[in-house]
Amino acid sequence: MRDKHLYQQVLGINDPWQVFDVDLNPEKQEVRVHIQRKARVPLACPQCSKACPCYDHRRKEWRHLDTCQFKTILVADIPRVKCSEHGVHQIPVPWAKQGSGFTALFERLVIDWLKEANIKAVAGLMGLGWSAVDGIMQRAVKRGLARRDDTAVFRHIGVDEVSFQKRHEYITVVSDHDQNRVLYLADDRKITSLDGFYKSMNDKQKSAISSVSMDMWPAFINATRRCVPDADAKIAFDRFHVAKMFNDCVDQVRRAENKALLADGDHCMARSRYNWLRHLGDVSRKHWPDFKALRTIAVKTARAWAIKEYASTLWNYISRTWAEKAWKKLLGWMSRSRLPAMVKLARTIRKHLWGIINAIVLTASNGKSESMNSRIQKVKSRSNGFRNRERFRNAIYFHLGALDLYPSLNKDGLTYVTHTDS
Repeated sequence: MRDKHLYQQVLGINDPWQVFDVDLNPEKQEVRVHIQRKARVPLACPQCSKACPCYDHRRKEWRHLDTCQFKTILVADIPRVKCSEHGVHQIPVPWAKQGSGFTALFERLVIDWLKEANIKAVAGLMGLGWSAVDGIMQRAVKRGLARRDDTAVFRHIGVDEVSFQKRHEYITVVSDHDQNRVLYLADDRKITSLDGFYKSMNDKQKSAISSVSMDMWPAFINATRRCVPDADAKIAFDRFHVAKMFNDCVDQVRRAENKALLADGDHCMARSRYNWLRHLGDVSRKHWPDFKALRTIAVKTARAWAIKEYASTLWNYISRTWAEKAWKKLLGWMSRSRLPAMVKLARTIRKHLWGIINAIVLTASNGKSESMNSRIQKVKSRSNGFRNRERFRNAIYFHLGALDLYPSLNKDGLTYVTHTDS
């Protein structure tokens, strides 16, 4: 009797359920706890709560937390009811979610481990199959997404893409910069990829957006313009993306000039790539004399480098008017530089200047999205990559979505109710 009472209390089993037998098998290192429902308690349809007759019983088993390192299994014959309106349905149990082969407390433990290790490692630790652990993760993500507040307001969001596999396969990532979490994931990086996020929002939520940080990808720009009110005043082109464009331009000039110098037998620019990409403030006193001498020889690259350095100083304006004047002055310099790569970049910058000015005035940056991208790559690396896009998205939501993943605690705190879970 004591072991029955112990498991009754530990499991939080209340009327109309009761523990009626505990079977210990030392050879298999297994404990089987048998639970039954009191026969005289009326049954009700889980859909409409209307009293219904019992249709039949189905035996179910659930893996529970180990008892003194013994594998613990809960066993019960679960009644099914026949409702005149909804047909035959199995009644829910208070210790597990319907359709799961694990108790909610066991799933909680697995979720905790999944936050620290990949699915394969957790499966080996818990003595489960890979698919079983993956199922627990999928249910946790589904539960967490269902619990999200559909009316929540996002002020500052970022849009970026992350590579899924080779051959330019991408997933669009929308993140909340204020709470540093992933809000939305979609396949590819087309207009329709981002449309899905905006369509999930109401007009009030769209109007509440203050800034949308992104790179200059046309699909993201067009989707935001189509869905967000006054989008041209909210789209902010990422500073670091613009800086990368300037660095790429300097490198193009360097390669062309180095090729010309090598043709004349001059190797002065050999292995100097990172000298030109380095910010002026990062050049040490030790290397400054050599770099200064290099600038007098590689005059074209030095000119491109000077433009890049000047561009890096134009991100601290407060006034939109003064910011526009400074950038237009830079664009004039770039257009007159007689450097084809820099002239081409000037045309790109001029076309997207409005978004750059927005980024300056709104002090908006996509740095947090880039940081999120790095964290996503860590998730991908820890799992040794993904073949399935849906599992990749689930892993991102699980680790970076700031979701409420656990089943709900009931009022006594001993077990978990599932009929209120989404």
